[in-house]
Amino acid sequence: MRRAAIVGAGMTPFGEHFALGIKDLIPMAYSTCAATVDKGLAKTDLQAAWIGAMGTADGFPSGILADTLGLVELPVSRVENSCATGHDAIRNALFAVGSGACDVVLVIGADKLRDTTSAGMLWEWEAMVRDMAWDYPLGLVAPAGFALHVRRYLHESPATEEHLAMVAVKNHRHGVNNPKARLRFEITMEQALNAPTVVTPFRLYDCAPQSDGAAAVVIAAEDVVDRFTDRPVWIRGVGLGLDSVMHQHKPDMVSFPATARAAKQAYAMAELSPADVDVAEVYDFLTGIELMSYEDLGFAERLGAYKLLEAEVTTVGGALPVNPSGGLKSKGHPPGATGVAQCVELFQQLRGEAANQVDNARIGLAHTIGGPTAVSAVTILEGPGGPR
Repeated sequence: MRRAAIVGAGMTPFGEHFALGIKDLIPMAYSTCAATVDKGLAKTDLQAAWIGAMGTADGFPSGILADTLGLVELPVSRVENSCATGHDAIRNALFAVGSGACDVVLVIGADKLRDTTSAGMLWEWEAMVRDMAWDYPLGLVAPAGFALHVRRYLHESPATEEHLAMVAVKNHRHGVNNPKARLRFEITMEQALNAPTVVTPFRLYDCAPQSDGAAAVVIAAEDVVDRFTDRPVWIRGVGLGLDSVMHQHKPDMVSFPATARAAKQAYAMAELSPADVDVAEVYDFLTGIELMSYEDLGFAERLGAYKLLEAEVTTVGGALPVNPSGGLKSKGHPPGATGVAQCVELFQQLRGEAANQVDNARIGLAHTIGGPTAVSAVTILEGPGGPR
């Protein structure tokens, strides 16, 4: 494969955009992205596009992208893979560039969940990916499905609900400086631990807000990168892991095998290890997922993730800052856009331009998991200068 790099990246604010559809959010994300291409980007430079979109009532996402951006002559492909959608769109675009089929491509992730029509569509989608004979009628939508894992994890490990609260407090604090985040305020441990229960062990501040938004990146082959920037962010590795969607088929409830599989693929492709990662955007739709994912991503030993929080390793200023953007917890979670938005944050981090900058960040890792727990994606990026 040819090497490829992200040469531009941008996103809309995430939030409740009741007056906007993805037909409005896509052009906003694209224009923000194009403005970051140092030497300029023309639509005629693009040879193909991918859109990641999970739940939308706006219509056909590929057609909307082509129409709203005036790219009707380009091939546009839609990707949908639960909360791994954004990363999987980048992964497919990378393969097109790496194979030589395209030199310059666009990837946009966009979702519109904060209206009743889209919410109903998402509920129906949740039903279709489960064993409707038993779990869907019992209310095992995503938070409850993940809760099964996290409750077992808290039972087997020294971690407690206080450690879940530490994740929420950290990510809210990180999100204060992010102008694109939805919940830009700090919370205390007391607020997190005394908030209403959503589904045990998750309280209100353990849960990320479902949101509207879009994010975009432009990917270019190494042969043409210099036409667009002298500061490319290289895509070093990608991985996509799967697991059973059926909880009764999972022999180990204190790990997410899909994440471990995706991480193994990405590290192998990148020829890097967890110790090489300087900054990470880790899926925190629920705080316990971030905690458990430290282990599946190789940042901590089995059942030892709580130690990273207690030592503030994953706080900005620590050895491995996690979610300096504020994560989904503060930033919000439009599923199709989330993985792309994580790469937007890492693009800024690795170029030294982030709102909550991590010192000397060279290697960044982004991760999502959905299904819930049935699919995960990992993307590893490296800053300007190329592979070590």
